Amino acid sequence: MAAQETVEHKYVYDFAEGNKDLKDLLGGKGANLAEMTNLGLPVPPGFTITTEACKAYLNTGQEPDGLADQIAAHLESLERGMGRKLGDPDDPLLVSVRSGAKFSMPGMMETVLNVGLNDRSVVGLSAQAGGNDRFAWDSYRRLIQMFGKTVCEVPGEEFEHALDDAKRAKGTKNDLDLDADDLRGLVDAYKKIFAKHTGREFPQEPREQLDLAIRAVFESWNAERAVVYRRQERIPADLGTAVNVVAMVFGNLGSDSGTGVAFTRDPGSGAQGIYGDYLANAQGEDVVAGIRNTVPLQELEQLDKKSYDELLSYMARLEEHYKDLCDIEFTIERGKLWMLQTRVGKRTAAAAFVIAGQLVDEGLIDLDEALHRVNGAQLAQLMFPRFKLDHDFEPVAKGIGASPGAAVGKVVFTSARAVELAAEGEAVILVRRETNPDDLNGMIAAKGILTSRGGKTSHAAVVARGMGKTCVSGADELDVNIPAKKFTVAGQTVNEGDVVSIDGTTGKVYLGEVPVMPSEVVQYFEGSLDPEHIDNPLVRAVHRIMTHADAKRRLRVRTNADTGADAARARRFGAEGIGLCRTEHMFLGDRRELVERLILANTDAEREASLDALLPLQREDFIEIFREMDGLPVTVRLIDPPLHEFLPPLEQLAVNVAVAQERGEDVAKEEALLAAVRRMHEENPMLGLRGVRLGLVIPGLFAMQVRAIAEAAVAVTRAGGSACPEIMVPLVGAVQELETVRAEAEKVIAEVVGDSGVEVLIGTMIEVPRAALTAGQIAEAAQFFSFGTNDLTQMGWGFSRDDVEGAFFWRYLELGIFGISPFESIDREGVGRLVRIAAEEGRAARPDLKLGVCGEHGGDPDSVHFFHEVGLDYVSCSPFRVPVARLEAGRAVLETTGSDSR
Repeated sequence: MAAQETVEHKYVYDFAEGNKDLKDLLGGKGANLAEMTNLGLPVPPGFTITTEACKAYLNTGQEPDGLADQIAAHLESLERGMGRKLGDPDDPLLVSVRSGAKFSMPGMMETVLNVGLNDRSVVGLSAQAGGNDRFAWDSYRRLIQMFGKTVCEVPGEEFEHALDDAKRAKGTKNDLDLDADDLRGLVDAYKKIFAKHTGREFPQEPREQLDLAIRAVFESWNAERAVVYRRQERIPADLGTAVNVVAMVFGNLGSDSGTGVAFTRDPGSGAQGIYGDYLANAQGEDVVAGIRNTVPLQELEQLDKKSYDELLSYMARLEEHYKDLCDIEFTIERGKLWMLQTRVGKRTAAAAFVIAGQLVDEGLIDLDEALHRVNGAQLAQLMFPRFKLDHDFEPVAKGIGASPGAAVGKVVFTSARAVELAAEGEAVILVRRETNPDDLNGMIAAKGILTSRGGKTSHAAVVARGMGKTCVSGADELDVNIPAKKFTVAGQTVNEGDVVSIDGTTGKVYLGEVPVMPSEVVQYFEGSLDPEHIDNPLVRAVHRIMTHADAKRRLRVRTNADTGADAARARRFGAEGIGLCRTEHMFLGDRRELVERLILANTDAEREASLDALLPLQREDFIEIFREMDGLPVTVRLIDPPLHEFLPPLEQLAVNVAVAQERGEDVAKEEALLAAVRRMHEENPMLGLRGVRLGLVIPGLFAMQVRAIAEAAVAVTRAGGSACPEIMVPLVGAVQELETVRAEAEKVIAEVVGDSGVEVLIGTMIEVPRAALTAGQIAEAAQFFSFGTNDLTQMGWGFSRDDVEGAFFWRYLELGIFGISPFESIDREGVGRLVRIAAEEGRAARPDLKLGVCGEHGGDPDSVHFFHEVGLDYVSCSPFRVPVARLEAGRAVLETTGSDSR
């Protein structure tokens, strides 16, 4: 037991003790530092404080017992290995303190560099660096700035203003022009800022600096920007972050030093080559912060060929080891290359597909793993349109295409304004000099992000790629003036509210609105591009992976379609039938008058005349759909919404009648209509006279629809086609309702079908909780179930979808009550349990019962996995989402079988 307790309470690990598979415990950064250490790569020594320590601290507000002693022991070991002591005045060891959660959260949590510097050790640091006073004082001012902002919540802009003042006094715009005396004065200014906001002097005790920095990293897990990012990226809130304490290596020692970020392949396109940014005489945060514009990584070959060649060899080794695109951070200290981090790199949707295909070709992964590495959300991004540039659209600026896509919107200069306008339905482009983590809400709200500074590894680029947002960074021709809410470029001024268009692939910026065109992936799905004969690696990769997904999946994918045109498009996208044809949509437009006549009918003859007029129209609609879906099943839902939806609103009609009466006009027809509307008015119509209830109350309504369906199926069959109709009765809550409708329908079907060979199935939509709970009974009268998860969610939660999403869902999401709207992704524990119960009990009563889903969840990636898990036969979704559902249905098989080649 004692040994077990020791293991359970081990909160600190040296890098040599971990590996890449311990991300839950050591976080992504710590696990990968350990992996590189064990591979023999040049990693600065250090140790990792586990996520368990963070969770214990966040739960109690205090460090767990034993943590302080373990940190002291590992720090002592680090000092022995380095031959230096933390903050020693003569020969100081300095460390960085960095966050590192299981999942990458770029810029969302805290980092503090140069911990251990104080008024005495800054002199020793200068001596270490061969008398380089400038380097020592530059490092000290960075510590005060980062420690002040991160640990003590000193406003970061105050430090920035002081730096600007120092550069102004020197007559320069470049911080590299500040000499040692300038930086010594800046340190004094920073100390005063720190004291003003904290009420104490900057801490001089190195261990106190370390402990406070570690605590700040723990607490940053629950910082607002981290919470928002986790919610956006669906990262669980209970993981906690690890803390990495690493011996400092310095890229700001002069022109033979520097720092950079490298990718083993282009994270934007997936193309193979050398991609990354390098910044000479700088520390790592300078690269991702976009404070100075970087140079392409290739230029390092001219600056330091030895380090460049070493870096390329390590990149190749890491990619082969991880079998994936790697994102690498490195520092060169006076010609010595140090590897500071690696991780499986974030990439655009296009790059994800292309790289997966490349790695299969290289024999590093198989097709199962390639399918595992892409997802439906990425595929949906690839189906968005792109710019159509066949006219004279000249870019006014060109930056770095950091995250592809075509984005058009009104210029805004602050995150708050982006959120405000987006809430009003406006498309916006967030323009900044460079973004920082505080801009996250605005980045989420914006259609695209445009910055005048930074590169492919700046904060804007990394976060935008992770979110699938279009981003152009480093467009340094833009002179951005945030206070004045404008930017100037090429002699023109662009004010807030003006429209710009940005191309995240080419990096080009256009004034005004550029028209867009369909993506090549959509063209492929629609059949206008041949994947085998097109020089487009993305289309070829999508085709290859989709083909494999179709071969793997068990779930069939149908579409929700109400017209022949929708059905045809969905079939081109790979739909294997129609899971929901909504007949009420066929009663709109010019046909509304016929429905109105049906509602106002006072006699059986009038009602039958109205139904007779609707019958041929419905029949022609179904003939068109059956032709397009030749040989594939078509589930037709009988009319579902309350009939009053086809009538004018009560209040408006009452006013119109009153005004006409006042004028002495003949309003007999309008009065009859008003009486009907009043008669049918319901306080809560979605729980009133609709669905099966309507068919039972209005004689002949359902019979007319069943006849139209059956006659259409017979007509298509006798013309040489094949029709497979399935009639779905909506809103059933009791088996007796379905039995009554089925008996009437079977009489009509027998009369119409005759010897045509047409088979018509009759089933029901499970959308009332009681139906789910009595599914065993209902299955005795149903040949299929289709889960209407929109209504099942409304009734299961007691939510009115039309009202609640705008009324309070935002607050539920903000508070973490929802990670995502239950109308967007199925609530597995509640509504999902109803689906599971109905599926199990329905199949127990009728083993050949067909099971499908036709609510919006049918096209949601996470929900598709759930429907596979509970044993449904198919999902149905909008035509545009059919490829997404096909892909996820294939991935769901891998998830349940545990296939993974990594």
